[in-house]
Amino acid sequence: MQWTCKFCNFTCEKREEQPSVKQMLERWPALFRKQQVFAEFTRVASRDLEQDFFESLDRHTPRFLEIFKSKKGIIGTTLSEILGQVEKRTTDIIAKRTAVLRCLPVFLWDDGGNFYKVCFDSDTMADLSQVPVGILTVVPEASQQPDPNALHLEPSSIGIILEGTVVMDDIESHDQAVCLIFGLIYALHLDYPKPLKNTFDFIQRVLLSLGVGNLRPKLQSLKNALLL
Repeated sequence: MQWTCKFCNFTCEKREEQPSVKQMLERWPALFRKQQVFAEFTRVASRDLEQDFFESLDRHTPRFLEIFKSKKGIIGTTLSEILGQVEKRTTDIIAKRTAVLRCLPVFLWDDGGNFYKVCFDSDTMADLSQVPVGILTVVPEASQQPDPNALHLEPSSIGIILEGTVVMDDIESHDQAVCLIFGLIYALHLDYPKPLKNTFDFIQRVLLSLGVGNLRPKLQSLKNALLL
């Protein structure tokens, strides 16, 4: 069985077929703990994922916000709706990180509809079977019906979905969840979710400076604007 290395773009041979996420959860439950995810990423990539991810995100956040706010048209309207939720949270770094990470797929014309899932805390039967990779945000029952662009900055809990199964829960924040998902994808040799391929490629190639080869025009354009 073959897989394409995200770092070098070369096709490599796997020694055996990769077990499913459920099988990994049963065989190696410790992998699905925060520190173990980061340790595995360090083993694979020789990088400190948590430190590099947040340092890069925080360094570029002011410029990201300028770029997103300047966007016009339908995309600009959606970005404004997302950013409007953090306008008054001027000192809340987690809120700003969350807003940037939610705006990024919108700006890159990705579809996060099946990635960002929301349910009420009383909904124990939420169907996640068709979610290959995603974040589950559980909100209080008293909340209004979730808006698709709502950031839910004060949720009841946040979980990570892989292959239709919640493999981690009680995540600290949405930005932490995105970082952990990135680490799990590498640790488990999973593919990036197709509807968010631009977003994950941008995180990998630009924010984390991992991988080789030319960027697609859309990603290169954003990188150029980011580095002005």
